[in-house]
Amino acid sequence: MLKIENLHAAYGKVEVLHGISLDVPKGKLVTLIGSNGAGKTTTMRSVSGMLKPKSGNISLAGKNITGLDSHKIARAGLAHSPEGRRVFSTMTVMDNLLLGAFPRYTGSRPRGDIDTDLQRAMELFPRLRERRNQQAGTLSGGEQQMLAMARAVMLNPEVILLDEPSMGLAPILVDEVFRILQRLKDEGRTMLLVEQFAAAALAVADYGYVLENGRISVHGPAAQLKNDPAVKAAYLGGGH
Repeated sequence: MLKIENLHAAYGKVEVLHGISLDVPKGKLVTLIGSNGAGKTTTMRSVSGMLKPKSGNISLAGKNITGLDSHKIARAGLAHSPEGRRVFSTMTVMDNLLLGAFPRYTGSRPRGDIDTDLQRAMELFPRLRERRNQQAGTLSGGEQQMLAMARAVMLNPEVILLDEPSMGLAPILVDEVFRILQRLKDEGRTMLLVEQFAAAALAVADYGYVLENGRISVHGPAAQLKNDPAVKAAYLGGGH
């Protein structure tokens, strides 16, 4: 569904990704783990069009999306829930969700039943139902994270990118985020997850990649990576 091949990306003259390749099959949850500065968020930004890759190929459902503008990639069916949430703070929760579905209103994505999907999002994220008429900027950090995820779901995308959905959240809200990820996985959503809590990410994922200094160092089924001695030593101890 989402395929990245020999991707190189840089900020100015500083190359961050040195030819990474990974595959996110349809209906699977794949996680990308690694230390801070390894290039995880750069990978997500390169895929979603926020950063133009230096070279390599990115394909979505067989369509080459390498280097396209973000709005064109969204129309192709890729939703990005970015690091830091980035909700539209002066707009209501409901308007944020409807903006997520905007390409469906314009005909650039299959329309489907938007009202039913909106109700489904409220069911999946019940706190948003309670605050649907509230300005997004007045929500708590956890509520804003749920809104960012729900907004991505409202595109009815082929693939969802989730960049650090648990960042800065209290433990009880981290647990809730992972329960939601499990429900999305059970629904057959195709997802690429970047997550600081490697053990939790591997517990919910089907497959995992470890990124070190801009290169994939190891990859395999998530259950296998959880038991890999090197992965355990580097990423699964000390609170992970």
